[in-house]
Amino acid sequence: MDDSAITHLTEATREKLRQTVAKIERLEEEKKEVAEQIKEIYAEAKAFGFDTKALRQVIKLRKIDKADRDEQEMMLETYLIALGEE
Repeated sequence: MDDSAITHLTEATREKLRQTVAKIERLEEEKKEVAEQIKEIYAEAKAFGFDTKALRQVIKLRKIDKADRDEQEMMLETYLIALGEE
């Protein structure tokens, strides 16, 4: 965007742009804080003796609809059987 394009922005448009950038920056900071909190919870879980790798897998699986998860598990089992792994 060149200088002439910038001068054509209305003040309302500039303000909306500033607000949008500020919102994104605030949410990025919140996301960073939440990620740190999650990291701390996994560390606590590890301290209690929980396997964090398994815990992460449980969290991942719980996000998937039960029917979709069953279908994925069936397909995985089919592939493993076909490969002689089960």
